[in-house]
Formats: sequence, C-alpha cells, structure tokens
Amino acid sequence: MQKGYTLYWLLPALIVAIIYPILTDNVMLRETIFLILLSITLSVSLNIIMGYTGYVSFGHIVYYGIGAYTSFYLMYAYKLNLVVSILIGGVFASLVAFILGQAVLSLRGAIFAIATIGINEAVKSLISNIPFLGSAMGLYFDFSIYENYGGAIKAIWLSYYLMGILTVFSVVSAYCIKKSKFGLGLFSIREDQDASSVLGIKTKLYKSIAYAISAFFPAIAGGIFAFKSGNIEPSGAFNLVKSIEMIVMVMLGGYGSIAGSALGALIYEKINGVLVVLPYVKDLHLAVSGLILLIIVQFAPGGIVGLLTKYFKNLRKVLE
Repeated sequence: MQKGYTLYWLLPALIVAIIYPILTDNVMLRETIFLILLSITLSVSLNIIMGYTGYVSFGHIVYYGIGAYTSFYLMYAYKLNLVVSILIGGVFASLVAFILGQAVLSLRGAIFAIATIGINEAVKSLISNIPFLGSAMGLYFDFSIYENYGGAIKAIWLSYYLMGILTVFSVVSAYCIKKSKFGLGLFSIREDQDASSVLGIKTKLYKSIAYAISAFFPAIAGGIFAFKSGNIEPSGAFNLVKSIEMIVMVMLGGYGSIAGSALGALIYEKINGVLVVLPYVKDLHLAVSGLILLIIVQFAPGGIVGLLTKYFKNLRKVLE
C-alpha cells in the first residue's frame, strides 16, 4: 500500500503526552492522560476489525472484560506478576476471540452486531454466577498486594507506564497491519468479501486473525485498569455502554483511519470530561454517544478525518 506519514507525527505526540505528567509529577494530568490512552487503545483496537474489515462489533468490550478478569484472578489467587498476568490475559482473550470468530464472523451486518452483544451478555452472566470469581460482587485486592510494586502510589505510576507502552504498541501494530499484505486483504474483504474469496483470499482465516488481534489490546488494557482500580466486577468489566462508546470514537475520528481512531478517542474523552461536571447531563453518556453517532452518520460518515481530507487532500498521507 502507499506510504503514509501518520506515525511521523502521531508517535511523537503520544510520547510527549505520556512523558509530560512524569516530568511534572502532575497527578491530575496523569489520571486524565491515562483515560485518554485507554480510550485510544480501545478505539485503535476496534478499528482493526471494524475499520479494516467492516465488521461492527457492538460487544467488543467482552474481550476487555475477559482480559481484566483473567489477569486480576491470576494476581489475586496466585500472586502472579502484573506483566505476566496481563500478557496471559491478552493471549487468552485473543484465543477466545479467534475461536468465537470462526462462528460469528460468518454472520454479517446487523446479525453479527447483535451476536457480539449476545456474547458479551452471556459471558457477563456466566462470570456473575462463578463463586471463585466473586460472582456478581466481584473481587477485591488486599492492599498488601501493592507492596510488591513499592506501594500503592508506585503501583499507580506503574499502571500509567504500562498503559502508555500499550497505547504506543497498539498504534504501531495497527499501522503495520494496515500497510501489510495481510492488511490489504482485510480491506479487500471490507469492500467485497465474495470477490475476495474468488481472488483466493482466505477470508475466514483473515477475519478471525484480525478479530483475535483486535481483542488482544483491550484485554491487556482491562488488566491494567483492574490492577490500578484494585477491584473488578462484571457490570464494570463488561459494560456495554463502553462498547458503544468505542464505536462512537472510531466513527467520530474516521472509519478505517489510525489517526482518526486516536483523534476520535481524544475528542470523545474531552467531551466526557465536560459532561462529568455538568449537573444535568452527567448521567446521559449513552444518550450523548447516540446523538454524536447519529450526527456523524447523517452529516460526516467519514468522521473528522473524512472531512479534513475532503477539503485538504494533502492531509491524506498524514491522517491514515
């Protein structure tokens, strides 16, 4: 595929944003950047299956929850190291996604979207009825677990470092996939799946691999967030509202665009930040998400990136 320059500005911007709270020791800014990094990771990951193949996964948050529960339980029950635990959680979620992908990715359109919601709700219900996972009440860390990481304050900073590394890795991975022969196959599937099959592309395998990769990063993000929070419960880990927000972020920035996914996540997080302090709309996140999605579909189906590249064609190479 044609060479682009997205990483030339996006990576430096991410690195500067990640490093600044560390240099200034600004705790409030660190928390804000942490949430933005989390949103970018989720948005970029979803874009791999949604933007590259055209499969809109409304229940994609299930892999965030699976990764979070897997890593949290390993640390809770077996005192396993954080990094090892989140990696196991990521691999396990990817494996689950690959297996499920063999079935659900044969579906298309609204049926696929509904199926992914069903998977999320089924897993959420299952977790809620497993006693050793805390059932509906969830699990909580003993505060002493953070002593292995130098105390709670250092553990929070460690979570921030790991989220920063994960975000950078997810962006680079998404870019490499997009520019690879594999990525070209995914875009071919998005444009015409039947024609792709005729041309010899193993569509089922390609889609399943993309689905597994798109599950890996949210799963690790879930593990990091759960470690930082010190607790986990089904309604938070498998929150369907967050899944819808992921779709809104991808659509807001630009369907299929890495830069768009990052920009969409940033803008949506800033909107959320404003909503939190407004007394009459702070509990209306889902309504706001729906309104934003409706506006995008009606007036800017290509998102922010689509609008910018429509009027400034020279930006296409830097907003891939």
